[in-house]
Amino acid sequence: MSTETENGRTAGAGAGSGSAAGAEAGTTRIHNIGYRNYEGSRLGRAYARRSLYSQSLRGAYGLGRSAKSKVLPMILFAVMCLPAAIIVAVAIATNLKTLPLDYTRYAIFTQAVIGLYLASQAPQSVSRDLRFKTVPLYFSRPIERVDYVLAKYGAMASALFVLTGAPLVILYAGSLLAKMDFADQTKGFGQGLVSVALLSLLFGGLGLVLAALTPRRGFGVAAVIATLTISYGAVSTLQAIAWSSDAIGAVKWLGLFSPVTLIDGVQTAFLGATSAFPGEAGPSAGVGVVYLLVVLALVLGSYAVLMRRYRKVGL
Repeated sequence: MSTETENGRTAGAGAGSGSAAGAEAGTTRIHNIGYRNYEGSRLGRAYARRSLYSQSLRGAYGLGRSAKSKVLPMILFAVMCLPAAIIVAVAIATNLKTLPLDYTRYAIFTQAVIGLYLASQAPQSVSRDLRFKTVPLYFSRPIERVDYVLAKYGAMASALFVLTGAPLVILYAGSLLAKMDFADQTKGFGQGLVSVALLSLLFGGLGLVLAALTPRRGFGVAAVIATLTISYGAVSTLQAIAWSSDAIGAVKWLGLFSPVTLIDGVQTAFLGATSAFPGEAGPSAGVGVVYLLVVLALVLGSYAVLMRRYRKVGL
């Protein structure tokens, strides 16, 4: 009897629970909280790539970032342009007929500033994405690995071109104000722009490769400075030793082992520049072809290394 009662209570409880669940299900509502479908155009990969390029280029000069981030790149930009402004002022004041420093020599003359700028901005461009693991977020959108690499490489090369090209514009404008020969100055200005464009591609690729090898910004800065400084110092020392030992033929071949001397050799062979090698013993046009091929190989190799690097970290 008690069993039946318990069973009856159990059944009654089950029926009550079912009724409550049914009543609760009957009061379920779907609320509209304001989400709407996107009805605009899908801008796709090209727009994303351009946006990443422009943001990276702006970031290379601290634009769109904190005031603290603007200090170093703007100071280096001013330091880069200051010698050009002084040269122009002296040329105008003394009525010089030619500039005391060739357009093609300016980047070689200010290579230390270029190296500091690259060391400070290349890690900023890529190391933070690696450190905070945001690269997979880029690749979760329409952008792909090749878009990311091209945007970052293009932005870094463009930032260097602005840094190295602005002083040449100052020199050219000053030469016209000083009423120097228009044809000669225009030719020299064009040769200088070609030289710094090649330098920007080479230095930008090498800087990004070194910075992308580690998520730690400090290590990236040290790697860039060490690569540019040590290689140039070692090559210049060996060239001086070879020159003093009358091994003049070795001077031009030693220049293949430093980014700075590579650019010096290319512009000496093809752009009418005066070489900074000991005794001005720059490469001839024949050897200059080797220099140019090495530069192009390093540019393409930097791109290939970046593509391989982001194949691993982009997953």
